[in-house]
Amino acid sequence: MSNEKHIQDLKEIRSMMEHSTRFLSLSGMSGVMAGVYALVGAYLANNYANGDHFKEYPNHQLPFLLIGLGVMAAALITGVILTYFKARKSNQTLLDKTALRMVAHIGFPMLVGAFFWLALVYTPSVNLTAGVFLIFYGLGLINGSKYTVNDIRFLGFFDVILGIIALFFPEHGLYLWAAGFGLGHIVYGTYVWAKYERNNG
Repeated sequence: MSNEKHIQDLKEIRSMMEHSTRFLSLSGMSGVMAGVYALVGAYLANNYANGDHFKEYPNHQLPFLLIGLGVMAAALITGVILTYFKARKSNQTLLDKTALRMVAHIGFPMLVGAFFWLALVYTPSVNLTAGVFLIFYGLGLINGSKYTVNDIRFLGFFDVILGIIALFFPEHGLYLWAAGFGLGHIVYGTYVWAKYERNNG
């Protein structure tokens, strides 16, 4: 009897920990609807890509952007509404720290991807090397900060911002590369040493 009670207690503790670190109220139906919107968007984009206007003006990419934004907006609005009702049933809120953290972790790479797409449209892609390396290294640091010292995410954000700038000003890519990988690491390393190591001998 005692063992069964301990097992039940452990299950309850595990459930409490999951709810405190994960947002579990995402609606499955919102995923289905996002897929439907994506298929509609793909149909519209395909029609535009095969139309006379795009064949005459292949650099006119704005309709693709508008279709993509429309799909994302529809999916987001539907997701928020359906998730709100599911969260309310399980006594969760859409504005708790876990939910906001989830949105930030999903939304930040997507926002960076939007800038990357714009740079591909308006800049010769061969010149994007420095920006691409800075951005994806920075995203790696941000995601890795969940498993090491939290401060590393600041270097990640710094590198991503420099990378985005480098996408649009590729002629300064080498200087931005030096600032991100060189000066950024020196400043970060010095800060971490002073904060965690200096007083430990």
